[in-house]
Amino acid sequence: MQSIDVNVTVTERAALKAKALLEQRGMTQGALRVFVVGGGCSGYQYGMALAPEAEEGDIVIEREGVRVLVDPDSVKLLDGAEVDYTEDIMKSGFNIFNPNATKSCACGSSFQTADGGGVARACS
Repeated sequence: MQSIDVNVTVTERAALKAKALLEQRGMTQGALRVFVVGGGCSGYQYGMALAPEAEEGDIVIEREGVRVLVDPDSVKLLDGAEVDYTEDIMKSGFNIFNPNATKSCACGSSFQTADGGGVARACS
């Protein structure tokens, strides 16, 4: 586990929602894991999960009393990104605003970078 300051911003809304979710599940020592995997209709796909603890090599970002974990492979694809939480009449959930995404799918959870990495799949 590395505790360095990475260029990933977590808004207060996102941190407070993550903290509330962790508390609801009895995981007060846990964290929100944010990651990128190959796939989705544009090449890369965002993922999020609640994690009981950090894993070897994780980058740990602490904001508003909650830990956010990013694995070393995802850090370069999320450099400069902002994790936010939206709750309105149309949808609720975490969102990632990523300056590295040069193209994204209409579903909003899949993206492509300038180097065109990742393997695209059909949207579901």
